[in-house]
Amino acid sequence: MSRRHVNPVPAAARKAIAAMLGAQTPRRDLLIEYLHRLQDAHGFLSADHLAALAEAMKLSRAEVFEVATFYHHFDVVRAGETPPPPLTVRVCDSISCAMAGANELVAAISQSLGDGVRVQRVPCVGRCECAPVAVVGQNPVEEADPHAVRYAIDAGATDAPMPEGARRLADYRAAGGYRLYADCVAGRRSAEDIIAALEQAHLRGLGGAGFPAGRKWRVVRDMPAPRLMAVNIDEGEPGTFKDRFYLEREPHRFLEGMLIAAWAVGIEKIYVYLRDEYAGLRALLAEELDALRAAFPDAPEIELRRGAGAYVCGEESAMIESIEGKRGQPRLRPPYVAEVGLFGRPTLEHNMETLYWVREIVERGADWFAAQGRHGRKGLRSFSVSGRVVKPGVHLAPAGITLRELVNEFCEGMQPGHELYGYLPGGASGGILPASLADVPLDFDTLQEHGCFIGSAAIIVLSQHDSARAVALNAMQFFAHESCGKCTPCRVGTAKASELMARAAWDTSLLKDLSQTMQDASICGLGQAAPNPLLSVLKFFPQEVEGEGFSPRPSGERAG
Repeated sequence: MSRRHVNPVPAAARKAIAAMLGAQTPRRDLLIEYLHRLQDAHGFLSADHLAALAEAMKLSRAEVFEVATFYHHFDVVRAGETPPPPLTVRVCDSISCAMAGANELVAAISQSLGDGVRVQRVPCVGRCECAPVAVVGQNPVEEADPHAVRYAIDAGATDAPMPEGARRLADYRAAGGYRLYADCVAGRRSAEDIIAALEQAHLRGLGGAGFPAGRKWRVVRDMPAPRLMAVNIDEGEPGTFKDRFYLEREPHRFLEGMLIAAWAVGIEKIYVYLRDEYAGLRALLAEELDALRAAFPDAPEIELRRGAGAYVCGEESAMIESIEGKRGQPRLRPPYVAEVGLFGRPTLEHNMETLYWVREIVERGADWFAAQGRHGRKGLRSFSVSGRVVKPGVHLAPAGITLRELVNEFCEGMQPGHELYGYLPGGASGGILPASLADVPLDFDTLQEHGCFIGSAAIIVLSQHDSARAVALNAMQFFAHESCGKCTPCRVGTAKASELMARAAWDTSLLKDLSQTMQDASICGLGQAAPNPLLSVLKFFPQEVEGEGFSPRPSGERAG
């Protein structure tokens, strides 16, 4: 039997990998980090570099290649292919940016920028309040127009600026920061007291699932050591940007909550997973983590990990696979992450904002937090609001506030010439509600009877100038693009639904059957929630399904 010929690894590629690794012994879990370093240095991932990296890590070439091609932000150039231009302009075309003219922006700059610049449509980049957004290299251009994009290119402004105004470690400590953590470590606070405070405050996970935080701490604390922790800052849900908002202003409030959680649960090591779109924020966190390590040398080890453009990694087990250097595909459960998580160890997984509230709840009291709710609900919610309101942005408001109250009291009402038509209460996956349901309390467990959920509280407000049908199609195209491909109901279902929804006439019976299959048989929340906007249109906006003159989003491949 003849063996298949394998091209030898060129010496130049070996040299590049050796220079990248330096004296470091390659680690399997750092594969994605190595791929980032290569792409940052060379602008793309060549077949030779991937082969040399596989050799250095003692992995098969197929294993390295499948990871590199899974993530949208890696440009893999096969033998004989032409590398991409040195500069890429990425234009978000998810819901909020599409409503603000992203399609027209893509058309305008694609014609004007020339052959030396690649223009790509990409999913949500987490700046929905400043739509439309173009990212020149790694530099986000907010409220972008062709002139602003051209100016950034001509000025060479391709690096992401570090957020201004963030409170650094010295100022945070001067204002009382880390005093609570010091009390915990010194034994002046007990883990039981901290966990009880979270339970009494009714703090739930604020990444979308809403699992009670105190209960999660107890579950993981009761697992055998060593225990690990994974912090999810991969907020890829179209419409959400609250984590970025808080981190750009108060990174140490989150970091102190993270260390308190690690102390209370008995965590040996912490991994912070940050979405790749937040390059400026990554530089800020890297600096502040260095300062934190110097200030608290006995704290658990903390690694900052960089995502690579995969919405599915917002799902906790897919994120853990990514931290381990693999494709970000959800795991089958049980076992659950709290039992068998990172590297097979019990793992405390949390969204950033959940940890952000720990210090304030303990210092101000559980009753203070719980009393903030409205309409019978408890606590506070950070609403990421975008769309047709006068004042988009992150608005901290009582849990249980209604959409009408949120818009009128916090967003200064609807934009001139716009009347409330509908809204998405939980980003692309949370469904779409009509204006007639604008008085429903916004919180966990209040929207399910309408086929919706609040998730990470990403509110996108629609007016009479918008089409719920077009929004649902945009969302389904997003899910089709972001499906990891592991399970057939999601992989095939989202693609087929996108095709059917782009037709002038909807086959409603087939779409309902397809939705039921995705909801019942998909492995993770991506496929299970993907039909929500579609089903909302059928239920609440039937006039759009029956109407004429619908135009889908202009054709064009998204990156990846």
